[in-house]
Amino acid sequence: MTRPLPRRIGHALAVSFALLIAPVPASAQSVLRDAETEAFFQDMAAPIVAAAGFNPHAIDLVLLNDPSINAFVAGGQAVYIHSGLISAADNAQEVQGVFAHELGHITGGHVIRGDEGGKPATGITLLSLLLGAAAAAAGSGDAGIGIMMAGQQAALGKYLAFSRAQESSADAASVSFLAKAGISGKGSVDFFKKLQNMEFRYGFKRDADAEFYSTHPMTADRLTTLQDSFSQDPAWNRPPDPALQARFLRVKAKLVGYLSEPAATLAAYPDWMQDAPAHLARAYAFHKEALMDKALAETDALLKMDSDDPYALELKGQVLLESGRPKDAIEPLRRATELTRNTPLIATTLGHALIATEDKANFAEAERVLKTAVARDSDNPFAWYQLGVVYEAQGDIPRARLASAEQQLGEFRLPEALRSAEAAEGALPKGSPDWLRAQDIAMSARAMIERMKKSR
Repeated sequence: MTRPLPRRIGHALAVSFALLIAPVPASAQSVLRDAETEAFFQDMAAPIVAAAGFNPHAIDLVLLNDPSINAFVAGGQAVYIHSGLISAADNAQEVQGVFAHELGHITGGHVIRGDEGGKPATGITLLSLLLGAAAAAAGSGDAGIGIMMAGQQAALGKYLAFSRAQESSADAASVSFLAKAGISGKGSVDFFKKLQNMEFRYGFKRDADAEFYSTHPMTADRLTTLQDSFSQDPAWNRPPDPALQARFLRVKAKLVGYLSEPAATLAAYPDWMQDAPAHLARAYAFHKEALMDKALAETDALLKMDSDDPYALELKGQVLLESGRPKDAIEPLRRATELTRNTPLIATTLGHALIATEDKANFAEAERVLKTAVARDSDNPFAWYQLGVVYEAQGDIPRARLASAEQQLGEFRLPEALRSAEAAEGALPKGSPDWLRAQDIAMSARAMIERMKKSR
């Protein structure tokens, strides 16, 4: 896992998979980025995305650091998945079921069409306020208040009914997508059973009043409908993909190792467990406790299983780099970068290690790998920061300022991005690609600052 990164969520009204079981403040929802996890997400989602009629690379999956069991879309073509959902899932098919549901929200345009539910509710509210005010003016104060309260209740019911209809539509779409992709719906059904068990545990009501005040249909009703639909699909009894499941277990173990306290990780993955997920989890736990030798023993155990495991090589390089041995980190990171064909996140870590040696002979390679990384993944502020360090060390201050502007824009530090872009624009050759990019960043930062001022 790399350091958490900020990510813009495109719409204030997110369409979510399920009620949050353990909500946390929005500030805790940093983005978690990891090359192995993102590759797993891409391959897990590809057949479902194709079944929905999209280009395989058209939909982004974003992992958020949030322990609640939830997933949502928020405008654009991105699905946000909480870390808590991955922790709660037992297999890749459960995550595929959730993803198929969220893809149903995207194909249905549910976030974009949110006003279709909001406008009628607003109309009812305004009408009730006018009627209530008229009754109050005629001397019937209690009647006026009653009319207003009834109107508010009706408006709420109108909007929530619209939301429940969207959820049912997304459920139906998920059945269609999984069937076309040839993926069993058992994972989706199993995950809804998990949600139902949590509702029992937390004492959620399931009467008519509970349904009226819910944004989602009752879980029991959804579960019955989904099971009936999925059980008729020829793929219902198709076994899960064992390779995909093995990758899911690795991703889940890495998430536990990265987010949990070391003691909790070591309890979940004790020494007697000698499979790849356990080695990954323990490597993170030992690294967090600065037990470098033990962490490296775990990565070496992984590499004994497969000497060309790129993500084990990446983790070994990360442990060495963050333990103050950047020179030793270069070789495993270089090999991991080669094996993954310059995956940007791994290439960025290699660039960091090359720079951290403070050997100017390594800076040319650092510049090359970092430029490749940002060309393929511009939404990586840390890569831009490292590239800026290289430019500054080379005395190329204009491009160092441009790299800082890219970094600051990615982190939504808009005033700083504007200043850096303007400084770069003033020093770069007029009309050059870098000069044009500096102009674009300055214009974007200025426009976002103005929109934020107006919204306030």
